[in-house]
Amino acid sequence: MRKLSLVGFVRIWLAIATVVASLSAALAQDRPRVVAVNQALQSFAEQLLGDAADVVFLVPEGVDPSFWRPSIADISAVQSADLILLNGAGFATWVDRVSLPRSRVVNTSKSIEDQFIYTETITHSHGDGGEHSHEGVASYTWLDPMLAIAQAEAIAAAVIARDLAPAEDVETRLDRLRSDLTDLDKTSQDALSGLEGVAIIATHPRYQYFARRYGLMIASLEWDAGATPSAEDLADLKAHLAQNDARVLLWEAHPSQEATALTEALGLNNVVFEPWASAGSQNSFIEAYKRAVLELSEAARQSSN
Repeated sequence: MRKLSLVGFVRIWLAIATVVASLSAALAQDRPRVVAVNQALQSFAEQLLGDAADVVFLVPEGVDPSFWRPSIADISAVQSADLILLNGAGFATWVDRVSLPRSRVVNTSKSIEDQFIYTETITHSHGDGGEHSHEGVASYTWLDPMLAIAQAEAIAAAVIARDLAPAEDVETRLDRLRSDLTDLDKTSQDALSGLEGVAIIATHPRYQYFARRYGLMIASLEWDAGATPSAEDLADLKAHLAQNDARVLLWEAHPSQEATALTEALGLNNVVFEPWASAGSQNSFIEAYKRAVLELSEAARQSSN
């Protein structure tokens, strides 16, 4: 038997690799594609679908998905998806200006509209993002784990109805996700119990559903996520402190060292609580939420003492 030369071996290996890559690409193209408007919904959908579909979040890292402006290519990608997961509650304002295939659109907060929190409409701007408004409805519904369960259930129902994954598998994963969120709620209830009278300030109005769920007093500023506060920002913060004597400041993104020093000089404990709307979080929703709750609990108790 003739021995295979090294060159021949390499040629065969490359041929096999090409075939495998082609098959993988073909299989990937055959998989359903799901688009979510925030990272929380993306996380829930990924857990429910497993490997049955690709779940995509198109908003670039560092961009606020509430006010993202999709390009024509982005809109085309959304329109061609097998399932489009909207948050509702006024989140992702671009969806009102784009024609989407109604048969593939799911408003995940439809069943909880009676629990929406209505707020005063505020118009302002962030960096180069232009002027925009908070539409009078608090949007970050999933920060109440019980409302997050309802949104996960809406996703599961849509996945099953469209036969994007085996129903039995989806139901099993939904039970697991529902259990994890229920445990998260119990952990949060225990950690935040007794803090109802502790004043907290958030750098942006993201935490209304969280505050309501756990009976917390959270006033909100209008700062850019993680940015160093301007002189005007600091004046606004001092005005809040004069009114409620808060000692805890919630950030939606990690502040700079300069920002931390400025706020600590005012006697504030800084706590980062990512609201899980934007791209970039390196931790799971459950773990990130739990860590933030425990850090908030410790900071609030230290402040009250």
